[in-house]
Formats: sequence, structure tokens, C-alpha cells
Amino acid sequence: MFTGIIQGTAEVVAIQEAEAFRTHVVAMSDELREGLEIGASVAHNGACLTVTSIEGERVSFDLMRETLRVTNLGAVKVGDRVNLERAARFGDEIGGHAMSGHVMGMAELVEIDEAPNNRRLWFRLPEGLDRFVFAKGYIGVDGASLTIGAVRNATSKEQSRTDFCVDLIPETLARTTLAERCPGDRVNIEIDPQTQAIVETVERVLANR
Repeated sequence: MFTGIIQGTAEVVAIQEAEAFRTHVVAMSDELREGLEIGASVAHNGACLTVTSIEGERVSFDLMRETLRVTNLGAVKVGDRVNLERAARFGDEIGGHAMSGHVMGMAELVEIDEAPNNRRLWFRLPEGLDRFVFAKGYIGVDGASLTIGAVRNATSKEQSRTDFCVDLIPETLARTTLAERCPGDRVNIEIDPQTQAIVETVERVLANR
């Protein structure tokens, strides 16, 4: 389990490609590596990955086909930075909201609204996730637990779409890679699992009436 409180970022220093598979090597700080062992879980941009090798500051993680398909980690290049969070331990403070590290899809950054001391980012949801997104609800964006500021819907001749926004304070911008995101970038999305369970339960009940 994760809390959505990003503990730091790390640079990807090497990538080993194979068929429908890749290994990421990231340079993790001493603080982030403290007590880290092979087999431990670390979220990269919100996607739960398993430590496969530790060589000093260089820590390796394997990405299978489904991870490459569903998340933005397949597009990461050497020199890019990723958001990191170690798995929560019993007794840790839950400063964000409970997250599984299972990314459900990617959203495109479509608009940035700058204001003094904060920044509003608007994202376009992939089809099928809109029913789980509500104003003032929780959402995971590249692993960061954020509150949804507003939701807007638009319909054109071609399609209907749903956008949502989050507001970022200076601390979030300093601690995560979200400050580096530009329109057109795609971020990993994890829906709040409690919201998902409630919505799907209500849908099943209504469908059986």
C-alpha cells in the first residue's frame, strides 16, 4: 500500500530493453535507500515496482508488458526523473489517501493555469474513468495524492470528454516532477479505490433492479 505522499524524485540512469519488457535503473538517494532490500515495493510515478537489484545508489526495477502498456513508464528516457514512494509500513502516517500502486490509465495534460504561489493543471481523462471522478474527491496523479478541484464535461461531434483539475502548492511542485509537466504530457492515473468500490456497487445494484 502507498499513501500518495511523494518522498522524492530519482533520475533514470540506465534502461535495458527486451521484447515487451524493460529494466529501469534509478539513482536513489541514501535517504530513500535506507533499509531497502531486493523484493521491496517502490512506486514509480504511482506504479508499484519491485526492487530486483541494488548496487550502491543504482537500484533496478523490471517493467512487464502490462506496465509498459498502461503507464507512462514505457516512454521514460535516460536522464528523466520519476516520482518515488516507498511502500507504507504499519504505523506510518497516512498523509494522502490509501493507494494500491495499480495505475488504471493515463491522462493528458491539456491546460496550465498559473497563479501566485500555486498552479492549476487540467487533465483529460481516458474513456471509462470519468464516472469515478468527482469535485473534491481524491485522485492519484503520477503517484501524488491530490484533491480534484473541479470537473468539466464537453461534447463535440466526434466525442464527449471529461477534464479535471488539481491545484498544486509550492511544496508539491518542489517535491515532484509535476512542475516539469507541459501540455501534451501524459500522467499516470489511479482512481481512489473507495470511490471506485462505491460507484461500481451502486451500478450493480441499479442494473439488477
